[in-house]
Amino acid sequence: MKKYLKYTKNFYFLFTLFFIVWMVFIDSNDILTQFKLRSKIKELEKQKEFYQDRKEKILADREELMSNYELLEKFARERYLMKKESEDLYVVVEE
Repeated sequence: MKKYLKYTKNFYFLFTLFFIVWMVFIDSNDILTQFKLRSKIKELEKQKEFYQDRKEKILADREELMSNYELLEKFARERYLMKKESEDLYVVVEE
């Protein structure tokens, strides 16, 4: 026991212990913060993947719309309620 007490009085041991405690619990870049940041990065990467997939789908739909006039006309009628001058437009709202 006296052998261990001798090391606790050593300046280098105390400084090392203080440094470890400081880095693990007190510092702004402590372990808890690092875990939180790592989980946030994983979440943001999942969101990035989702939005990239969505972007690819939208670009494919856009390309299909621009290449097919009938599909473009159908999209404009359904989405933006566009009509020809000689037509009447009725909107049915389901409750």
